[in-house]
Amino acid sequence: MGKITKEEIKKLADLARISLDDAELESFRNDIDSIISYIKQIQEVSGKVDEENVSSGVFSLIKNKLREDENPHEGGKFSEDILKEAPQRQGNYFQVKKIL
Repeated sequence: MGKITKEEIKKLADLARISLDDAELESFRNDIDSIISYIKQIQEVSGKVDEENVSSGVFSLIKNKLREDENPHEGGKFSEDILKEAPQRQGNYFQVKKIL
C-alpha cells in the first residue's frame, strides 16, 4: 500500500464532517502515514508471535482489567439527548450511510 494522498485525507475529513486547510491536510497525511507504518510493524511482529513468546516476556503483562460498575444510571436515561445530536435518526438509532 502506498502513501495516503491529500485527496484521500479530504474524503476522510468530509466523512468526519471537519474542514481542514492545506497545512492541516499535510499534517494529517503525515500522521496517518506514520500510523499505517506502525500498523504494518505490528502485523509483522504478530505473524512471528508463538506460544512460547506469549507465555513469557511482555505478552505476560497484557491482561484484561475488569471492574464492577459503581452507581450505574438507569438504562436509556441519556438516549434521547444523545439521539437529538445525530445528523440523521431512524427511530431510536443513528442513521448512517451504508459503507460496505
